[in-house]
Amino acid sequence: MLVLAMTVLSAMPALAQQPPAPTENAAANLALVLVPAKDAIKLTVTSPGFKSGGDIPLENTQYRGNTFPGLSWTAGPALTKTYAIIMQDGDSRNTTPILHWILFNIPASTTTLPVGMTTAPAGAQQGPNYHGANQPYLGPRTPAGPKHRYHLQVFALDTSLTLDTNVTLVQLLAAMHSHVIASGELIGLGQAPPPGQ
Repeated sequence: MLVLAMTVLSAMPALAQQPPAPTENAAANLALVLVPAKDAIKLTVTSPGFKSGGDIPLENTQYRGNTFPGLSWTAGPALTKTYAIIMQDGDSRNTTPILHWILFNIPASTTTLPVGMTTAPAGAQQGPNYHGANQPYLGPRTPAGPKHRYHLQVFALDTSLTLDTNVTLVQLLAAMHSHVIASGELIGLGQAPPPGQ
C-alpha cells in the first residue's frame, strides 16, 4: 500500500497543469495594446467566476458547459457612450492572439453582464470569434501543456460604432481607434481538464 501511495503521489505533479509560459507570444498584438486609451485611464474589471490571475472554472470553458462567467467593470469617464469587450488568448503558438469573443455598442448605462448570459444586452452587438461572424461568448479550450492567459478587455468609447454583423476584428479595431477613453482587463487562466474528466 505504501508503494502504491508513493507512486500516485509522485505522478501527481505530472498530471497537474503547468503554469503559463514566461513569454506570452501574442502579447504585443492584444487589442489593449493596439488601441490604447487616451490619457491611460483605467477601468477595473472583475468577474464573480474567478479572480484576476486565477483559474477559469471548467464550467466557463468549452470543455464543460461554456457558461458565461459574468463580468463587471467600473464606469468610464463622463464622455463614455458605449463599451466594447474583446476576449483573446495571448498564449497562441504565433503572434496572433486567438479571438474568443467580441461584444460592442454596450450602452454606457451597463457595467455588469450577468452569469450565464446567452444573448447580447439591448443595443449591443456580437462580433466575430474563431468560429465566424456574430458569435456569442466562446470560453477557453486550452490544449494540454501550460495554462493559457485569457484577456477579457473592456473599452470605454466616446462614440457608438456603426458596423454590420459581418465586421472583422481588424475593422472593429480601426473603428475604435482614437475613440477609446478608458480601458481595463481581467486575465484568467485556462487549462485542459484532468485526464478522464
